[in-house]
Amino acid sequence: MVNVDLMARHLPALKRVSFRAVLAATGMAVLTGIAGAPASASPVTANAPEAKAVARAVAAPATATKTESAAAVAAAPVAKPATKAPAAAKKAEQAAKAPSRQQLMPAPVAEYQETFRPTAEQKRNAEVIIETGQKMGLPPRAWVIAVATAAQESTLNNLGHLGDMNDHDSLGLFQQRPSAGWGTPAEITDPVYSSKAFYNGLKNVEGYDTMALTDAAQTVQVSAFPDHYAKWEKLAADLVLAKYGQGPYAA
Repeated sequence: MVNVDLMARHLPALKRVSFRAVLAATGMAVLTGIAGAPASASPVTANAPEAKAVARAVAAPATATKTESAAAVAAAPVAKPATKAPAAAKKAEQAAKAPSRQQLMPAPVAEYQETFRPTAEQKRNAEVIIETGQKMGLPPRAWVIAVATAAQESTLNNLGHLGDMNDHDSLGLFQQRPSAGWGTPAEITDPVYSSKAFYNGLKNVEGYDTMALTDAAQTVQVSAFPDHYAKWEKLAADLVLAKYGQGPYAA
């Protein structure tokens, strides 16, 4: 144990003694007491640079540990919240809204069918026909009839006047004739207008949504080749499904 009275009597002398001498005279108990006490608690500690150095050395590991911990937290990867794949969600939503094959083709389909791989323009023209029918509140069967009719009449190309190759004054997707009262050349070559004109004629055909496609189309078009519309029915149905991300023509 340290004799406190003895240290008090010899305090002036201790001020002149080096910190290392104090260490040797008093042992580690004094060192521990000095290092842990405030600077103002002891005249020896206040006047000894060595004591301040020891205090700093003792505190340094804790400071370093705090710094390293902060650096580790900053360097740690931040967990990102899980997100749904937008494309997959949209595809699933489209598929849920797609009409069934029964809605698209409720009547027996002609055995002989033709097809072609539509260009971007042809596909867009089919989409306009479908979208127009949707906006008019018509059922999926009407869209299939309209697309199949345009596939036969123009191969889904918005045709202008073809000169000597022109069929009379027939124009546009449905080859409608201004002379027959379908509209002006400018109107007929507008895909939205010509689609509406066809649908307005189709709505007047009683039972069009359950009869054979070629019969419904022919009633509107009054073509010289009434049976030719039937061969495009499956193509038309596939183009309708493509609008919902389904079938062979889906993007």
